[in-house]
This record gives sequence, C-alpha cells and structure tokens, in this order.
Amino acid sequence: MRRLYILCLFALGMANSISSQTLEQAKQQFLKGEFSAAKPVFSNLLKKSPSNSNYNFWYGACEYETGNAENAIPYLQKGAKAKVTNAYKYLGLAYFDLYNFVEAEASYGQYIAALTKAKQPVEEEEKVFEKIKKASRMIKGVEKVTVVDSFVVDKNRFLDSYHLSKPSGKLSMISDTYGTSYETENGNNILLSQKGPAGNMQLYTQIKLINDWSKPEPVTSLQSDADINYPFLMTDGITLYYSATGPESLGGYDMFVTRYDTEDRRYLKPDNLGMPFNSPFNDYMFAIDELNNLGWFASDRYQPNDKVCIYVFIPNETKEVYDYENTDPKLLHQAALLSPIKVTQADKKRVEDAKRVLAKVMSDNPEEHIKRDFEFVIDDKRTYYSLKDFKSKEASKLYLELSQKEKDFKSLCTQLDNKRDEYAAAVNEKKSSLAPSILDLEKRTEQLQKEINQLIINVRNKEITWK
Repeated sequence: MRRLYILCLFALGMANSISSQTLEQAKQQFLKGEFSAAKPVFSNLLKKSPSNSNYNFWYGACEYETGNAENAIPYLQKGAKAKVTNAYKYLGLAYFDLYNFVEAEASYGQYIAALTKAKQPVEEEEKVFEKIKKASRMIKGVEKVTVVDSFVVDKNRFLDSYHLSKPSGKLSMISDTYGTSYETENGNNILLSQKGPAGNMQLYTQIKLINDWSKPEPVTSLQSDADINYPFLMTDGITLYYSATGPESLGGYDMFVTRYDTEDRRYLKPDNLGMPFNSPFNDYMFAIDELNNLGWFASDRYQPNDKVCIYVFIPNETKEVYDYENTDPKLLHQAALLSPIKVTQADKKRVEDAKRVLAKVMSDNPEEHIKRDFEFVIDDKRTYYSLKDFKSKEASKLYLELSQKEKDFKSLCTQLDNKRDEYAAAVNEKKSSLAPSILDLEKRTEQLQKEINQLIINVRNKEITWK
C-alpha cells in the first residue's frame, strides 16, 4: 500500500513536470509566432483550469492569430477582466476585425493606457489606434452599393476572374514584382506598379512610341512611403483608382480614387473609397466596366491566405450613404462587411438585370452583351458599334460627319412628310403656295441621300486601307 502511494506521488510529480515543461514550450512557441502549435497545449490547460486568466489570454490570442476572431473574444474578455495587459490588445484587434469598432476603441485604448502607465513606448500602438478610430468614423458613412455576386478564387490568379469589356482597357499581373498593370484600350498608355528606389511599390507610366515603349516614369504626384499598386484608369483618362497601404488606409491595402488636373499636370489629393469597399483587411483592384455597368474589386476579408473574394457590383451615379443614426445596427454592420451580400440587393429587378449582363460577360461572348452606339458594316468580317472601334482617325472623323448628315436627312424627311400631309388636306390656293417648298425639300433630301451614300463608301475605304 505504501509502495502504491509512493508510485502515485511519483506519477503526479512527473505529470506536473511534464505539464510545466509543455507550458514553457507552448509559451516559447507563442513568442515565436507558432500559434497553431501552441494552441492545443493552452486548450488542454484551460480544461483543467478554466478560470486561469493567463491560460484564457494565451488561448484567446492563439484563436485570434489562427483566424478565429469571434471564438477568441470570450477568452480574451476573461484575460482582460483580470487586467492581463496584452489581453486588451488582442481583444481590441478581434473587435476591430469583427467591425465592433466602439468596443475595439475602448479595449485598445485600455491597452495603450496600461503601456503608458508602465512607461513603455506606444508609438506603434498609437498608429493601430488611429486605424481603429478611423474605422469608427468610416462606418458612419457606409455607401449604399448593390452587390450582384461574389465568388472566392485563388489569390495568385485573381485577375483571371475580371471580365472587362474591351473599352475598359486591359489588366495584367507583373509576376516579377507582384504588381499589376493597366493598358488603355487604344494601347498607347500603360500604368503599372513596380518597386521604386526605396523598395516599396509605386506607380509608373509608360507611353507607346513608334515600335517600342518609353522607359517607365514615376507618377510623382502620388509617390508615397507606403505601397501603391493595382491601378485602373477610367475611359475619361482622368479618373484613377488604385490601392495603397499606409496611414490613410484602414486595413493593409485600401482603395482610393483621384483625378488628373490637366492644367497642373498632376493628380489631385486622393480620397479613400470608404466602406463597404474598404475593410480592416486587404481590398484592391477596383475597376469599373462602363460599357456593361458593372464594377469589380477584390478583398481577402475572412479568406484563407491563398484565396481572395471577388465582388461584382453596380456602380452608383451619385454616392448615397446609410443613415447611421436611424439604420438598424445589424443591417449597417452587414452592409459594411458585405456579408451576406443579399442585404445590399433591395432593388430585385435591378439585380436580376445586372445578373443577366454578368452571366453574358462571364460567358466571354461580347456580341451578346455589348451596348451598341450604332451599327456600321465595314466589310464582310467587321461590324463596328462604337467610335472606339475605328483604327483610322480619318474614318472616325468621316463617320461623325456621316452621322450628322443622317440626322439632317431624317429631319428633312420629317419636314417633307409634314408638308405633303398639309398639301393633301389643303384647298387649291393653299396647295399652290405649298408646292415650291415641297419641291425644294425633295431636292435637298435627294442631294443629301447622295452625299450620305458617298460618305459611307469613303468611311469604309479609309478604314480598310488604314495601316
């Protein structure tokens, strides 16, 4: 019996020793950032001592670091209640990721206050705190956006999921720098992102020369200490969207818009697009297809490291935001997060129409979804639907003249028809006065028809012989 008692004490001592050794290993793993490896140990320790504030903190922090912010909160709350300093930090970060910005601001504020009291530096923490306060302000101006669809794709090939019309330009990946480039439809200008002299990503521009491209020149008016990437230029040649990190961003990458001042020859101060486009995560590659009235952007919010979510939305003509004071907080939270996207789909007909366009776009059959300004046959193989289709500037100019003459011809035909109707209903004396004007209109329409027919031939010849 005595021997059994001694064996039990020995086993208990060994268990305590192993437990202590395992705890020390887990703490070292935690400090090294090996959170997945440390988490099971803290989980087991919590089962034995569920009220231990340090175990709650370590386990909650591991949950957060492994992508489970919501699961982390109750454990971090217990740690914070016991005034574990770093529990305030992680609790603030978890609330921030979950869009509970008021709670995030309170918790992270307590973290900074604790560090300040302990006379520890808080410069980096203040930067994070500014982002949290920025989010608190930003959620008060969430834009009403109709999201048509969203789908998760591989991050390294996410641009394959963008189906933009030809007039919208061309987006490409630059594999050696992890940047992207935007090429205008006419192929004479490229905006691209690559590493600058300081090692951060910056925007550059290239112009097409006769047989080659110019050397990339930095867009000096947008240079920054932060990373700038994912440019997209609207068809007006003035409005530029891009993504950037830095103090003006809420997450990693945020999306911004700026406009080119043609007089000063520089871009104006950019504006953050705000929520729901931007989030505490990485949001980038904002693009608008004006032809199909669809917008696209990518976000890694709540996605695995190798995935990204593509959102397709209907661009607004004018910005409209939710009424922060009178909107249900849950709805506002969902609209800001775009989860679920159905909360944004109030206008069902508009959504269905956009979905049909998107389906045609995704099928890669441009003839099905193209918006036609006109229809002009060049030859047996080519039919043009927009001025941008013309390669020859002379042909394009002649087509504008043709278009105006066709409008004039239509107007003359209407006048002639009206005069003829008036002539048919008139008495003899009135008919005599109307006859000369009718004859004049007939001559003018006949002459204009000849001019139109000749212009059609000229437009085709100029386009066919263009080199």
